[in-house]
Amino acid sequence: MYDFDYQRPADAKAAAAAFQGDARYLAGGQSLVQAMRLRLSSSERLVDLGAIPALKGIRVDGGTVTIGAMTTHATVARSPEVRQAIPALADLAGWIGDPSVRNMGTLGGSIANADPAADYPAALLALGATVQTDRRTIPAEQFFTGLYETGLQPGELVAAVRFPVPQAAGYEKYRNPASRFALVGVFVAKTAAGVRVAVTGAKSHVFRSPELEAALSANFAPDAAKAVRLSPGGMNADLHASSEYRAAMVSVMASRAVAAALAR
Repeated sequence: MYDFDYQRPADAKAAAAAFQGDARYLAGGQSLVQAMRLRLSSSERLVDLGAIPALKGIRVDGGTVTIGAMTTHATVARSPEVRQAIPALADLAGWIGDPSVRNMGTLGGSIANADPAADYPAALLALGATVQTDRRTIPAEQFFTGLYETGLQPGELVAAVRFPVPQAAGYEKYRNPASRFALVGVFVAKTAAGVRVAVTGAKSHVFRSPELEAALSANFAPDAAKAVRLSPGGMNADLHASSEYRAAMVSVMASRAVAAALAR
């Protein structure tokens, strides 16, 4: 691991002030620290956000669930408020990695890292969430822009994510047995405005599927999702799965996500 300066500010304003030069914010550290240890990434300064209470916590207000950026996956998974309002989101958090990852990894760290196989991006996009930073509010549609790329500006700090409560939702993923990342993960949300379907693990970054959305808006049933045939064009292909396999699994996971939503 490379040498670096370590800062642990007590509030968001101090964190922003400490972000100078070649700096990175440190959230849960489940991706960044490993990359630095393997010398795949380096920064002159790490600004640890772990001592900022304002970035943690869960609040349900009417039809919105607001989760602080430094809230861990385990906290989201165990939250009675999240499980009552958006049970699919609690399930998603409970399927991330293993207990060690869930107890250290954070919502903000996950979405800022924007791993193409991460789970949370699918929830943000399907639920029409908004990301609150220390500067502005960013719709999920504008947040994830590419492979490990987001709409965040240099030094911009994720403070919280606001999730609208849907009428029904479900999330299913076909997971890599070693990493538990999604080879294909699909989050389905039925809202007053229609059905939204977001897919992770299948392309360079999370995306919505208009074909599945159209089919499920007409008939919100597992068989309707399973009947959709997606093109493998643009889908990821690697040692774990071909693009054709991933395209087929999107429909299968969407079907299971709908079944899970209807079972609640």
